[in-house]
Amino acid sequence: MIRGENISLKLGEKTILRDISLVVDPGEFVVLLGPNGAGKSTLLKVLALILKPTSGRVIHKYQGSDREEDIKRKIGFLSHRSFLYERLTAWENLEFYGKLYQVADLTRRAEEILEQVGLSYYCHDPVYTYSRGMVQRLSLARLLLHNPEMLFLDEPFTGLDQKGGEILTETIKVLHEQGKTMLMVTHYFDRGVDLAGRILVLNKGSKVFDGKLTSSDLRDIQEFYRAQVETE
Repeated sequence: MIRGENISLKLGEKTILRDISLVVDPGEFVVLLGPNGAGKSTLLKVLALILKPTSGRVIHKYQGSDREEDIKRKIGFLSHRSFLYERLTAWENLEFYGKLYQVADLTRRAEEILEQVGLSYYCHDPVYTYSRGMVQRLSLARLLLHNPEMLFLDEPFTGLDQKGGEILTETIKVLHEQGKTMLMVTHYFDRGVDLAGRILVLNKGSKVFDGKLTSSDLRDIQEFYRAQVETE
């Protein structure tokens, strides 16, 4: 379980997040929506323990150790930066990160993940030869390599072509079916609500909507979201 209590964050005189509270249950999939500058990516980083809030707190409750260092090993974070070494091949990148995370049976796991993201054929090509979409898919493979329990995805569809988007969509669905706890920031409303069971809408650093998705209220939620975006 992830619990955020009265989270606020300021950078200088600018307030980025305003008194946000939420609970994410194990296995839940939450999509974060909102206009540009709403604070979505910042909230994601706070919940993933990458940023510390100015006030409030984040609590992760899982079986085993409650030390922050151990909890961070349960987290996979996909950001705008790939954290890949361009001069290395895809295989060499996964080998490096696999050893860093002490992944058991690394060769088998790397083969499995590369197949999952559709990069097996290109695994011995250096990353600098990859398209933006291929880099994003390899970043996802890096994230999944140590089999984290919690996945934080910040605009994962950015730069993907149609094939890459389809592969990522199917991969996300499989991960959700496996019981992963997932939080995703995206500006694609339709894709977000298609994947997630709950949406959280931010505007100007505040939580303005948080609820489960049902087919009966989807149109109302969509109209509400568009109204929030159009006010910017």
